[in-house]
Amino acid sequence: MKWQKITAALAATATIGLLLAGCGKTNSSSSSQSTGKLASSQVLNWSENGQDLSTLDPSLAVDVISGTMISNSQEGLYRIGNDSKITPGIATGTKLSKDKLTYTFTLRKNAHWSNGDPVTAQDFVYGWRRSVDPKTASQYAYLYSGIKNADKITSGKAKPSTLGIKANGKYQLTVTLEKPIEYFKLLMGFDVFFPQNENAVKKYGKGYGTSSSKMVYDGPFKMTGWEGTNATWTLVKNNQYWDKKNVHLTKIHDQVIKSTTTAFNLFQSGKLDMATLSGQQVKNEKNNNKLVIRKSSRLNYLEFNQKKVKALANTKLRQAMSLTLNRKQLVNNVLGDGSVTPKGFVTAGLAKDPTTGKDFATENTVNSSVTQDNAKAKKLWREGLAAVGKKSLTLTLTHDDTDQMKALSEYVQGQLEKELPGLKITSITVPYKTRIARETAGNFQLVLSAWQADFSDPISDLGIMTSTNDYNFGKWTNSDYDAAITTAANTTNSKTRWAALAKAEKIMGTDQGVAPLSQNVIAQMVNPKLKGLIYNTAGINYNFKSAYMAK
Repeated sequence: MKWQKITAALAATATIGLLLAGCGKTNSSSSSQSTGKLASSQVLNWSENGQDLSTLDPSLAVDVISGTMISNSQEGLYRIGNDSKITPGIATGTKLSKDKLTYTFTLRKNAHWSNGDPVTAQDFVYGWRRSVDPKTASQYAYLYSGIKNADKITSGKAKPSTLGIKANGKYQLTVTLEKPIEYFKLLMGFDVFFPQNENAVKKYGKGYGTSSSKMVYDGPFKMTGWEGTNATWTLVKNNQYWDKKNVHLTKIHDQVIKSTTTAFNLFQSGKLDMATLSGQQVKNEKNNNKLVIRKSSRLNYLEFNQKKVKALANTKLRQAMSLTLNRKQLVNNVLGDGSVTPKGFVTAGLAKDPTTGKDFATENTVNSSVTQDNAKAKKLWREGLAAVGKKSLTLTLTHDDTDQMKALSEYVQGQLEKELPGLKITSITVPYKTRIARETAGNFQLVLSAWQADFSDPISDLGIMTSTNDYNFGKWTNSDYDAAITTAANTTNSKTRWAALAKAEKIMGTDQGVAPLSQNVIAQMVNPKLKGLIYNTAGINYNFKSAYMAK
């Protein structure tokens, strides 16, 4: 399949020419603060709220759970620490050329794979080439845009061997860019840029990453017990890891639990150290000191398949559907888990305007795209139906089988059928992995989708909605939007870039490319003895490397 992507969601004003100072040393709070405070048992019992683990292949992972497991069992040039700060990974030093187009990384010589092989520069070359190769069909290959020849390779116009990455011996790596990338270092902490052991890939073939036994690991932990379809597995401390002395947890038992009621009961009985809550549970436990509310850059939204249902290409029909939805009622009364009303497609708190210091989402919200107006909705609905030559529409609404998504679906279906005459909705409930597969194949009409930013920049959200991006499952197309993203991708002027991103956000809202529903928070009951866990709102949420159980 020919995988297309944004024309370079990677722009820049080149503000990151600093060396990764002290990268050869470990600045781990766990080593200094946890000494003498560790419990005798360093076992954590974790849980996942309904979402299944789909792969351990860094090139193919698209979901949050897979990304979390990969990032805790494998490692790239950097690790992402608190507040998305760069911390040491395989790289011990970084040099950036004056024109900000060439990075030279020095790699540590004491990093090994769990099979005993050393982690070398060639592992990065092989992994990167594999990720951009159209034969691999990586949905995240577009993130390589801006690295020399990446766009040509992913579009089938150049060979993977021409990618701008080169091994200078075993422990030095050179990366060549086509233009400065403002957030290049953040990308280096993302799993699609991780090294890959060629021996393992060839040994396991199509089975690579499909179970914990068909993978090798260079991170703090190793995966065990995952056979590819089961809902339980364990992260075990990796004794081959270069910084194993600062990894305290010996095991992390993880399991998928679809019911928040079940998870809460297991937490109460001491069988879980973390349980995700929903709705009334959050209200009930609001005064419990074990309740933790985590901010998130995840947006839940209604997506319209304009390719499968031609009527959904009509802007008025999409606007009408969105206008029936009362987001305040949705987050406060239906979800009730602390989720907040969305400002637009880019989530609040993700990024600030470098000139004004104002929140991007708040500054560029299109009120009509996230507010309710039933009278206007009915008017637009009548006009839209007339324009497409129909008197009614019958649509399916696909969604996950988690508590949150079922609640969202019931509300959306109820509002649409109540307020829009002639609209009939059939709800289709499927497991998370099935929903992802159907979205990717375009096998839906309406779908409750979700997206979480991969790094703290608006382009991480906006980039996926260009007309050729693989994550634009509904195939919404707007040439002005594409042009704005292209401008943001190619300018080296910060003000111009930010203005282009702002324009894109407003176009998305005005044209109702999707209908934003809610911005998530994550409400959890957490064992207060769990310390040192790193959580970030964007990208990989959980970094367990420095976590430990206190006495």
